[in-house]
Amino acid sequence: MGIHFLKPCTPGTRQRTVSDFSDITHSTPEKTLTHFKHRAKGRNNRGIITCRHRGGGHKRLYREIDFRRDKIGVPAKVVTIEYDPNRNARIALLRYMDGEKRYILHPRGLKIGETLLTDLNATILVGNSLPLRNIPLGTEVHNVEFMPNAGGKLARAAGSLVQILAKEGSFVTVRLPSKEIRLISKNCWATIGQVGNVEAYNIKIGKAGISRWLGIRPTVRGAAMNPVDHPHGGGEGCSPIGHSRPLTPWGRPALGYLTRKPKKYSNVFIIRKRK
Repeated sequence: MGIHFLKPCTPGTRQRTVSDFSDITHSTPEKTLTHFKHRAKGRNNRGIITCRHRGGGHKRLYREIDFRRDKIGVPAKVVTIEYDPNRNARIALLRYMDGEKRYILHPRGLKIGETLLTDLNATILVGNSLPLRNIPLGTEVHNVEFMPNAGGKLARAAGSLVQILAKEGSFVTVRLPSKEIRLISKNCWATIGQVGNVEAYNIKIGKAGISRWLGIRPTVRGAAMNPVDHPHGGGEGCSPIGHSRPLTPWGRPALGYLTRKPKKYSNVFIIRKRK
């Protein structure tokens, strides 16, 4: 993948960069592997907004990605590499020997025509999937399962990878993309290689309109609102917030206030935290 720098013909293209899509080989998705997926736009089951600044955006078809890689022992050939509007990574279409087609995340360096295999003793090649207990130390993997037979949950974004550090007993020590080091069951499966499209985070959107295409609505400062709408609102001209600390629209501290409950069953397996 490369980055294309646009000429400054308009204010919106002055700082804008886009992907050159040189790795894309097919423009239309496999129809049997797509379906419409309703986007909640930040609302819960009662229609109440629980996550602000969501809504609008371009229409999308959801591509069904095979995160489980459960066709064991059946070779598959890479047919196409496609763009997926639902994620920043590319996807690859596989055609198995029995005729079935499935999408997977496109690993970095995977080419058209290569053969992939999901097996207990598969070769350590980019795109192959096998259990962590059979992968050598130091290998970079992605789409790692968090629990056995639950499907890949870790390292699925563009350019992300998990490195295997050690093996002891029933667990494998891995380093996650967040630099957290933790233990994972040796029976969990993973895919060899790094997720492709590593330049995805270097792209500059350049204008506000692209955020609207992505379904991201504008964010308004609390100090620009009225007192009835935000604790920071009100005052004549530019006024201080009037509190000892910044507050959320609902009056809770916005900085340094913990709101998440720790997952006790998961934290016991963390060797070194990400922070």
